[in-house]
Amino acid sequence: MLKMLFKTVIANMRHVQFWKCHLRLPWLAFLILGFAGILPLTSAQAGTTNYYVRGVLKAVKPGEHQLVIAHEDIPNFMEAMTMPFRVKDPAILTNVAIGEKITFQLHVTETESWVDHIQSFDTSQSAASGPPTLSKTDFEPEVKTNSAATVGSQNPLRNYKFTNELGQQVSLSDFRGQAIALTFFFTRCPIPEFCPRLSRNFEEVERKLRTMENAPTNWHLLSVTFDPARDTPEVLKAYGASYQYDPAHWSFLTGPKEKIAELARLCDVKFDPDNGLFNHNFRTLIIDS
Repeated sequence: MLKMLFKTVIANMRHVQFWKCHLRLPWLAFLILGFAGILPLTSAQAGTTNYYVRGVLKAVKPGEHQLVIAHEDIPNFMEAMTMPFRVKDPAILTNVAIGEKITFQLHVTETESWVDHIQSFDTSQSAASGPPTLSKTDFEPEVKTNSAATVGSQNPLRNYKFTNELGQQVSLSDFRGQAIALTFFFTRCPIPEFCPRLSRNFEEVERKLRTMENAPTNWHLLSVTFDPARDTPEVLKAYGASYQYDPAHWSFLTGPKEKIAELARLCDVKFDPDNGLFNHNFRTLIIDS
């Protein structure tokens, strides 16, 4: 009976935490953690791009210094969707009202982003329905300790054929005997602290293992989209190419939304198909199969 043991790394914006579980091949987890550490957020202002944006404030998260905003399309950067945005000035968090229509400035560097200059604006300046939001996703993992998620050998999802970026049918059982690092993402996320950071970590792990002398070869990286309506195999392949991925060791998977939701649940990742919010923390599962 093949037993798949998960080791979860939760790399928030400032730190990394472990889920403890048995792992016979710890080197992949070590590399994931190592590169999460060498790709920190910075406060450098050089190369900052600024955007003027309109939206509706959906939530305030004081503990995370975030505002959740349903924003309109940001030309040449980001489609209309609902996303959490970081604020640097904590006073902003107490000077806004949920449901308020606002304008704000979004500042983006290579490694971080934040919003400020938040102001209310006349509702007549926007569409009566407000800015559109993405549908059917909520990704907010619950942090637990001394726990491990397991996909048992009797679980039919092990053998379910997802579709990779090459249009090929693959299942988790195809990677039997390999150490797997698996994460969830979506290609339209341009916020540097979120999906791009996860992908940069994988890119660095792949580069390091490729150049390491006598490096193990029984490993594979899996990036699973939770935006399957937009992330087709062609889109995923182009995204992978932007990170110089090697399809022999890194795959981008898509599939029916209900199967992705089931996989997320088995990985102990909350996935609410009715919330309409892409809101996710870092979570990479290290699987010793």
